[in-house]
Amino acid sequence: MTRDEYSPVPAPMRPGRRAVLLGGIGGLAAAVVGGCGGGSGPAPSPAPTLRAPTPIPGIRDGVFSLGVASGDPLPDGVILWTRLAPEPMAGGGMPRRDVEVDWQVARDEKFADVVRAGTQLATTSFAHSVHVDVRGLEPGRDYYYRFRAGDVLSPVGRTRTAAAPGSPGGELSFALASCQDFQNGYWPAFDAIAGDRPDLVLHVGDYIYEYDPDSRYPDRRHTTPEKPGLDQLQTLADYRNRYGQYKSDPALQTAHHVAPWVVAWDDHEAENNYAGLVDESGDTGPRHQDPQVFARQRAAAYQAYYEHMPIRAELDPGSPDLRIYRRLTFGDLLTLNVMDTRQYRTPQPGSPPDGIGAVRLGDDNTAGTMSGTAQEAWLVDGLRTSRSRWNVIAQQTMAAQLHGQLPGSEVLTNLDQNDGYVPYRTRLLSAVRDTRVANPVLLAGDIHCAWVNDLRVDFDRPETPVIATEFVCTSISSGFFLVSEDFVRENNARLNPHVRYFRGDLRGYTRVTVTPDEWRADMRVVETIAKRDAPASTDATWVVEAGRPGAQEA
Repeated sequence: MTRDEYSPVPAPMRPGRRAVLLGGIGGLAAAVVGGCGGGSGPAPSPAPTLRAPTPIPGIRDGVFSLGVASGDPLPDGVILWTRLAPEPMAGGGMPRRDVEVDWQVARDEKFADVVRAGTQLATTSFAHSVHVDVRGLEPGRDYYYRFRAGDVLSPVGRTRTAAAPGSPGGELSFALASCQDFQNGYWPAFDAIAGDRPDLVLHVGDYIYEYDPDSRYPDRRHTTPEKPGLDQLQTLADYRNRYGQYKSDPALQTAHHVAPWVVAWDDHEAENNYAGLVDESGDTGPRHQDPQVFARQRAAAYQAYYEHMPIRAELDPGSPDLRIYRRLTFGDLLTLNVMDTRQYRTPQPGSPPDGIGAVRLGDDNTAGTMSGTAQEAWLVDGLRTSRSRWNVIAQQTMAAQLHGQLPGSEVLTNLDQNDGYVPYRTRLLSAVRDTRVANPVLLAGDIHCAWVNDLRVDFDRPETPVIATEFVCTSISSGFFLVSEDFVRENNARLNPHVRYFRGDLRGYTRVTVTPDEWRADMRVVETIAKRDAPASTDATWVVEAGRPGAQEA
């Protein structure tokens, strides 16, 4: 097989498996040509090159309007992504035929030292998206990559492989981000992330929002779904056009171009506050869908997600299921457990229409789960066997208890968060404690404000030991929805003494630097989201010392 050949998959294999294997075949072909010498000696290998550019009818400038991306880094590989879409908000604008797309990986930005190259098929069935699982790379180093369709070249992206297994020490920098409501404002936080040039971007959900067009910014109105008026996306075309709109944003593209991403969905990638195959809590009338109908919507949402993300996953088109929980390691320094707390969760107790309800509903939810039995066992087993210096659980919603009380009311909480699933949370945090996993840190987003929390197995017993620290990033642009900052701070002082830091009025992200001895988190905020260009600054820095649970302000 040469670097430009494409090996078909046998007919009985379902399309989802085919979508994954094509990337591996392309990477294997390039590895055979560009990474292996013949004979018994260290014979030099010719550098792999792209085929001669040949114009393809219907492929024109603008075909790479959504940019490029990489993700899920391994010590020897990474996923490369793009989608051919000259009209990304109108179905893509591509001819109704499959298109061969060439790709290259190099050690330098000018592609003078190309180490891998190959050809991938962008198929109509997957919206002409491309996922290449490149292997045979060196651990812990930067690479640059690009694509070509016909004679049109894509932008150049930078990626980085993970450190080799067993490699001691080192440093890892990453940005923690979530919640980017396109209609609510612009995304200067992504420009700030790009300026940091982190080793990794970790996005914990709400990459898109499903709501109908409604924005005070004329150039930020959502695409119109096939059935407007429901505040929902329902069809595959709806979701594809919405992703096309979001991924057309130049700030988001720039952040994808500078670093590999590790992504996980939350609720808005399908529908607000959904749980398993139950649509939005409290929906009635034309908005309500029975599980069979919602399963079709979820299948469309999951396929569009796969088509637009640099994710190592196996999609079975038409299925409402897609496993995205996974584990990545970075030398001996850090293990990253990426959770999915939407697909397998049970409904919120009491089915409150806005997610808010009495604390007792979560306390009594003994049958409730956010992760499902299999994923919970997978996580606990990973904690038990980990030998990493730092061990991270990245999930969608805040783990720490967050209680609030209006004058004259009972104590309330957000039942869509872990507070709605208290027995499950107790099991999770007990496993963190009982496995004695080294230096556990939990990460989350969702709530549109920034937090640093001490974690205990029983939050009602503040005298018990802190077992881990939680960092919750604020949103990229989604609005702060709680009553007021003063209300939150007053309630934290009375009801949530484990909260060490809170900030809700500004948008941004969390910048993290990890070494063997220290976890350093900069709570980054942007001045405004009312304009594209706005400066970012560090509001506070919190540090966790290895071997000492709990965060301290730097």
